[in-house]
Amino acid sequence: MSAATLSHNPTPKVDNMDGIAPMKRRMTLPTEPKRQDPIYIPAEKPASDPAHGAAFILVHGLGDNAEGLQAVPQQFQSAHKLPYMHWIIPNAMESREAMTTAWYTPSSFSAFPPDRPELAPEEDADGMLATVKYIESLIDACTKKGIPPNRIVLGGFSQGCAMALLTDLTSEKYAGKLGGIVGLMGYLPLSAGRKLEDMRAVAGLPPVHGQVPILLARGKKDQMIPGRIWKDTLKRLEELGVESDLEVHEYEGLGHSLSGPVLRDICTFVERYVPALED
Repeated sequence: MSAATLSHNPTPKVDNMDGIAPMKRRMTLPTEPKRQDPIYIPAEKPASDPAHGAAFILVHGLGDNAEGLQAVPQQFQSAHKLPYMHWIIPNAMESREAMTTAWYTPSSFSAFPPDRPELAPEEDADGMLATVKYIESLIDACTKKGIPPNRIVLGGFSQGCAMALLTDLTSEKYAGKLGGIVGLMGYLPLSAGRKLEDMRAVAGLPPVHGQVPILLARGKKDQMIPGRIWKDTLKRLEELGVESDLEVHEYEGLGHSLSGPVLRDICTFVERYVPALED
């Protein structure tokens, strides 16, 4: 039985990034003593009315940091795409258990389901929920600047994908209220049994998901997220009422990384659901 763990999650490679100067401009966002501040990249053409503005919070994967995903907004801006979008890329803290930066302590993935449910690896629910609270604080910072929740896109790569999905499904403040979710090369955590339904009930949320569009992307050669986990993610999202709002893309020849076609699909998705608005 082969198993793949998310303990080695390299910075996702993004095609066509040569010649783009690094941008490290930051804005005032929630700070924590042991956490590096997020990277903030302002909109090229910000809306004069904050209510017409938009923000994209992009959450990195295990073992990475905000700089590892900085090339994504730079790629869009170099092509003058999504010029109205503010970008916020937060940093995970160092995890003693994972021995690297992590949003939660990772567990192993097997290509085969466990013989009995009790043999499934235990997931770090406490770490995940703490990260949901931190992501909520980033969304709070956007709304305080006048950007409505339905003009905010939450996306992530690998562990970041897991946290984007979990925030959308379980956040007491923002579940079902955001403009869109972009999940890249990741999975839905805490999906066994009825954990997510129970968490939604505790948060006072309805049993099924609200009308938030979700884009999920996976490389067909991704060895970090086994096919079984990907299929389970799609099945559980359908059970949670997400099917009609879900857009799924799989990419031939792509592993656990990003590519030009992925970025193009992200751009199309965002332009459809969080478009530029006239001032």
